[in-house]
Amino acid sequence: MHMSDGIIDAPTSALFWVVAVVGVAVAIWRARTELDERTAPMAGLVAAFVFAVQMINFPVLPGVSGHLLGGGLAAILVGPYTGALCIAIVLTVQSLLFADGGLTALGANITNMALVGTAAGYAVAVALRPLLVRRGDGGIGVLSFVSAWCATVLAASMFVVEYAVGGAAVTSLSTVAAYLFGTHALIGVGEGIITAFTVVAVARARPDLVYLLRARAAAAHRAGAAAP
Repeated sequence: MHMSDGIIDAPTSALFWVVAVVGVAVAIWRARTELDERTAPMAGLVAAFVFAVQMINFPVLPGVSGHLLGGGLAAILVGPYTGALCIAIVLTVQSLLFADGGLTALGANITNMALVGTAAGYAVAVALRPLLVRRGDGGIGVLSFVSAWCATVLAASMFVVEYAVGGAAVTSLSTVAAYLFGTHALIGVGEGIITAFTVVAVARARPDLVYLLRARAAAAHRAGAAAP
């Protein structure tokens, strides 16, 4: 999923650097509403976990491997804005210290995985939040799986958009789109399984540490207070 240098042209890279900087700035500003004595340490653990798991690749097709992107996982556990910051930090460290993803493409990678992936994962999780009612671990497991799968495919979709805007390679857009969607639909299955097991494990041990569950409880409390 990491984009290397030279896949998109310089103007497109610069454009998505701007998008990434603005998006991260907004996330820093809004993360203050999510961070508390529980979320702050959890954010560090999430970033470390995503960094570690991204180092483990699994085969998807012959000669093709994928790894956890982490957008859905981070959004569910620590919130969409804090989650975006966690993924952005991981991507930056990987690019600067491990040459995993190009430096000129870092803005596009942050846009795809940290911004779009996290936002999409959280939006799907919120939409499926009614599954949590009277469904216990099964509900949050299904929610986490679908959220992570959608986040992975939509992050890949953003790469296709960037390639359509300023692709610098000779491969046709239709070929890139078919390959990316097909591959990441499979990668999303692995992403969903890892995310589901991780979120269920945390929810069983410390449900108060799962941001989505706390946000649901707060929304229910506000609804109850507003009722006559």
